[in-house]
Amino acid sequence: MILGAGLLAQTSFAAVAVGLPALAPALRSHYRLSLGETGVVLGAVGIGMLPTLLPWGLLADRVGERLVIVIGLAGAGLAVAAAAPTGSFAALSGWLVVAGVLGASVNAASGRAVMAWFPPRELGLALGIRQTAIPIGGALGAALLPVLASRGGTPLAFRALAVSCVVGAALAVGFMRAAAHAEPALEHVVRPLRDRRLWLLASGTSLYLTAQLGITGFIVLFLHEHRHVSTHAAGGVLALINVLAIGARIASGHVSDRWTSRIGLLRSIGFACAAATAAVAAATDAPLGVLVPAFVVAGVLSMSWNALGYAAAAETVGSGKTGAALGFQQTVLGLVIVIVTPAFAAVADSSWRLAFSFAAVGPLAGAMLLRFSRRGARSPGTSAIPPAAP
Repeated sequence: MILGAGLLAQTSFAAVAVGLPALAPALRSHYRLSLGETGVVLGAVGIGMLPTLLPWGLLADRVGERLVIVIGLAGAGLAVAAAAPTGSFAALSGWLVVAGVLGASVNAASGRAVMAWFPPRELGLALGIRQTAIPIGGALGAALLPVLASRGGTPLAFRALAVSCVVGAALAVGFMRAAAHAEPALEHVVRPLRDRRLWLLASGTSLYLTAQLGITGFIVLFLHEHRHVSTHAAGGVLALINVLAIGARIASGHVSDRWTSRIGLLRSIGFACAAATAAVAAATDAPLGVLVPAFVVAGVLSMSWNALGYAAAAETVGSGKTGAALGFQQTVLGLVIVIVTPAFAAVADSSWRLAFSFAAVGPLAGAMLLRFSRRGARSPGTSAIPPAAP
């Protein structure tokens, strides 16, 4: 029940944060945006999430997950609804930033809830299932948002996203339950922020996002404007990537529960993702029969690692502090999102090939950096997290 509630709550906001790129062509047309402005709009939710991920995580450690998720998701739904009737770049970006500020609550809190209810030997699989919320939300957004925009314009699409967030909040009210554990003292809650291993883990995994953001954030725009593919067909490719990423996240989480080291598996995925994204860069003007499969492989690999990173963070800090650990880790990820999304758009404005080459460097550098986080790291069988709640 907890896993399902966390999954659905995260999915409701993922449809906003990850599904929005499917609206990129409609947004450019409706608001008359340049490619650079489009990058800012697509990164606006991440900009809002950046300063609030850690505070939401700390709050979840103190007051519990349900209250944090309900307040945040309901507020995010109202902000997205307010974005629907806007007519300017500034107003649209502003309301999406507000949505990110509030919706960030579900990222740390829903993951913390799942971690409290599952033992270490099942944590990778449980988080893998929970993390399918991101590609599920992305797949739903890619499949439905272009259709809604074609029928009722971008306002209809935004209203649908707002309803999604409110439904997620309602599900949290009905089904989210707190595990029984002692309330940690504030000094213990913030202790993970001084852990060198957590800094290395967050920094290394954040670099993986250059590939994920470059591919899932801009594939629809690239295929439509550079390769003249219809928005519906381009959205279909993005939906396929997200659907396959669902299986990839579950599989990687399951394998990591039996792997000698989650960090070792993370590094392997990083090297493979870098190679696949470099292949996309090389094939930007190749026939679609070559380019689209390359996009699918790279996109799936770029989305397959997240649960491993969160499980490794939880095992690093132990029980009672996972909200702070996830909040910190996702703050670092959010910082990369804020920087990479507009930077990728700026580079793509002159050369798509160069932009995708830039995206390939991130996971390569991240995998190399993660090598230094392995010292003192626990294997999945020796987690600092105590047995799951009854």
